[in-house]
Amino acid sequence: MESETSHVQYARLGIVNYINTSQIYVPWQEIGPLNGWEVEEGAPTLLNRHLAQGKLDAGCVSSYAYGLNADRYYILPDLSISATGPVWSVILLSKVPIEELNEKLVLLTSQSATSVNLLHIILEDFLGIRPIFRTGNFKELSANPVAQAYLAIGDEALRLRSNRDNLFRSDLAKIWLDHTGLPFVFAVWAIREESWIAWPEKIRLLHKRLSECYHKGLKELERISNLVAPRIPMASSDCLEYLKDIELDFSGKKQQGLLHFFRLLYDRGDFPKVFRFCFQEI
Repeated sequence: MESETSHVQYARLGIVNYINTSQIYVPWQEIGPLNGWEVEEGAPTLLNRHLAQGKLDAGCVSSYAYGLNADRYYILPDLSISATGPVWSVILLSKVPIEELNEKLVLLTSQSATSVNLLHIILEDFLGIRPIFRTGNFKELSANPVAQAYLAIGDEALRLRSNRDNLFRSDLAKIWLDHTGLPFVFAVWAIREESWIAWPEKIRLLHKRLSECYHKGLKELERISNLVAPRIPMASSDCLEYLKDIELDFSGKKQQGLLHFFRLLYDRGDFPKVFRFCFQEI
């Protein structure tokens, strides 16, 4: 006789596997599996693609990917990955000051469309600089004399904090705040519309669990920092300071900042006009 569990249909949740989600993901792992859900870990670009393709039902996806599909996704309320000021993990490393990058080769991480587009806005729109952009990596920045800068994100950017190559470091979230006065939202928790229609109760359970993890993570930030710091590796005290700068709410100011980002993308062309967010009332 077939077991009952063989008939269970699991919904799939994507969670970015950088330590900037550890305030939520460590509590999630410690509480244990959520009934009816499976988790896929991955880089932002992978999870963005899988949610768009229907391989995921919900996930922590980049703001840029959400904006491209805003008419097909709902957002879970109250949650994001954002920063008001320096964030440490979205950094332009350059051989010359950022203002001198005009017509110079800038290498881009392949891991995040949001950070890449934020860099385009900062250099081209805010600073009036027209570099030459190409996907690359940090090793190429050292090996290629033509390459003048590299955009690093996530855990890689944290690892490169200890690099002593006398490079200039520009924190993109700080520059964004300086020019706009607004926080920057790097990622939101999105749900495919058809997944909500199929599994509203599972989505409610998911939101409840994520909220529980969020509050638990805030209370236990120091313990979580001690747990995840060796992944970089970095000092636990530095990890704690970093995680304090990562903001997980989606307040009105954050929503304003994200809509402003979308307006700037729309003005640049090839991006849909996003007037408002489609929240799913839970």
